[in-house]
Amino acid sequence: MQPFRLPDFYLSYPARLNPNLGRAREHSKAWAYGMDIIDVPQEGRPIWDEADFDRHDYALLCAYTHPDADGPELDLITDWYVWVFYFDDHFVELYKRNPDLAGAREHLERLPAFMPVEGPITAEPTNPVERGLADLWARTVPAMSPDWRRRFAENTKHLLDESRWELANISEARLSNPIEYVEMRRKVGGAPWSANLVEHAVGAEVPAEIAATRPMEVLRDTFSDAVHLRNDLFSYEREVQDEGELSNGVLVFEKFLGCTTQEAANAVNDLLTSRLHQFEHTAVTEVPRLLDEHGVDPAARLAVLGYVKGLQDWQSGGHEWHVQSGRYPDGSATPTVLTGPTGLGTSAARIASSLISTAPQRLRSFTRAPFQPVSEIRRREIYMPYAVSMCPHLDVSREHTVEWARVMGMFDEAPQVWNEQMLRINDLPHCSAGLAPDATVEELDLSSAWLTWGTYGDDYYPQVFGRTGDISGAKALNARLKELMPVEGISPITPVNMMERGLADLWERTTGPMSLEARRTFRKTLEVMLDSWLWELDNHRQNRIPDPIDYIEMRRRTFVLDLTMSLSRFSHKQAVPPEIYRTRTIRSMENSATDYATLLNDVFSYRKEIEYEGEVHNAVLVVQNFLDCDQDRAFDIVHELMTARMQQFQHTVEVELPALFDEYDLDTESRAALERYASELQDWMAGILNWHQECRRYFDSELRHNVPLAPAPSVLRGPNGLGTSLARLASAWDPVLG
Repeated sequence: MQPFRLPDFYLSYPARLNPNLGRAREHSKAWAYGMDIIDVPQEGRPIWDEADFDRHDYALLCAYTHPDADGPELDLITDWYVWVFYFDDHFVELYKRNPDLAGAREHLERLPAFMPVEGPITAEPTNPVERGLADLWARTVPAMSPDWRRRFAENTKHLLDESRWELANISEARLSNPIEYVEMRRKVGGAPWSANLVEHAVGAEVPAEIAATRPMEVLRDTFSDAVHLRNDLFSYEREVQDEGELSNGVLVFEKFLGCTTQEAANAVNDLLTSRLHQFEHTAVTEVPRLLDEHGVDPAARLAVLGYVKGLQDWQSGGHEWHVQSGRYPDGSATPTVLTGPTGLGTSAARIASSLISTAPQRLRSFTRAPFQPVSEIRRREIYMPYAVSMCPHLDVSREHTVEWARVMGMFDEAPQVWNEQMLRINDLPHCSAGLAPDATVEELDLSSAWLTWGTYGDDYYPQVFGRTGDISGAKALNARLKELMPVEGISPITPVNMMERGLADLWERTTGPMSLEARRTFRKTLEVMLDSWLWELDNHRQNRIPDPIDYIEMRRRTFVLDLTMSLSRFSHKQAVPPEIYRTRTIRSMENSATDYATLLNDVFSYRKEIEYEGEVHNAVLVVQNFLDCDQDRAFDIVHELMTARMQQFQHTVEVELPALFDEYDLDTESRAALERYASELQDWMAGILNWHQECRRYFDSELRHNVPLAPAPSVLRGPNGLGTSLARLASAWDPVLG
């Protein structure tokens, strides 16, 4: 029996069964026998027999998740799922039960040869995994564009390669923290890969020009997270108790929150619900704007809508399969008053009850009254294993920064966001001096100016555009700012305000020595930050507290200090092969450092943002809203997350970075450059903590004298007051999209 009662799941879209189920069952079994997947032991170890294959019933999974596919397409999709589940079980038996890192690496390194983006497969398969992949690749990619092939190959490679992350954790008996778990589960769990197959199944590719945009990324990520979290709830007994698996969300929450297994399962289900709410919110509010902004033609719009519908079909159908499949012990949910009837054709009957049971969670995200007084905040010890060092040029740079701001027109702006006193109180050179203790005066001045400009912009957007709900004005400024960052030549526009003059000056001073590729990369970093400020404004307009995962991921983009990390990375580019920066190890090192810093900022800025600014973007508030807990408990959890991210950074630097050196056979220069980068990130985090502890920006005494104006009511928010939140919720919910 499951060690917990399965919770009531959020189901907003009825599951439908493909009429070609019988054909797919017959075809997939014949195909599996032909690939030696059934009844053929590997290295003397049995993987599947026919009874296992029939009990798992992957044809039922695909018939539910792709209800509109024709017979041949359903056959192909089903074969892919037979292969991917076989790969997982094959990997468990050969490399996980008795951890074999070397064997796993050798096995995984051969697989990309069987999925070339261009040209034929030339490698010879030697086992069922390779044989099945070669057959499926040849049958799948001819009908798709090169862009889709690249995306599918990349996601398939992630799915395969990151199995080593799971294996390494098992070998070290290491349980990941919640943020790391969600990030890695996406890759190793295979749902982004499933999203690619949805495009194939519905015969509608996402246009290349929007495939990498935030709304489409959010659709893929929320789809993926929901698929994986649901699977974690059903598979806990099989994975944790039978296979010794550590990569399960229920186990991660149980250990991190220090709660019972049942409480952890409920929290995982709440996160699953939140991700589905985020999917719906993005599909209804962001995707239509995206299509308009990119001028997507009617045919491509239909393709995107077909893709969104396909992802919803997958969610609903995947749930039905988990309930009915024999892959997981005791898979059928224990009936409750709210779950209603079960069995074929009854999924629609559960929709109303699921909407009712999850309504409080959705309502909490939109109905918080802003500017609430903050009670006393108990100070907690902050984990920081690195000592801070300060650049000796700090005092000189402080005066240079004030003079730079004056020349750029900061103190003459109308409306005035900062005056000279506020600039000195914020003391961004002090932060820069801790981030880069070895900087020259010129380097410290440049870093200080970037932080000043970015932090000023972070205050400017909500005060100038947020107060009036002027999203159009913010978009217009964003467009002009982007034009002030030419990769080649000079900008076609003349700066007219502090934001524009400051960026134009900094762009010219920073990118002059850069290569074209470096300029493009740096420009992309700045564009992402600018667009993230629009995301914040949009949430303010809707009075919406973000979903926890969306918040963490977007907070990395909004965080001004990420600029300094980007500049640090550029200084090592020449010595390090570019593909190294795309590895999980370097991404993990950077993301854990950034998350530590953003969570740290949220702890110090909580009173300023919540009580004085009516902010909804703060990790403590996000945790309060998600767990429906009090302020004190939310602070405890955020501090624990900070510590976990710092410990992950340490683990990455001490264990994974040396392994990366060996895996890629990096030369001495590259190793030294990456070790120097890791040391700079240590200075970066220590400097940020030191600035927050000593800067007066967040002191209560300063907050009382620098209270920004409250946002004016927006007609776009609809009615306000007790009892009107449901009217706003109804207007944001589209019955077609869920």
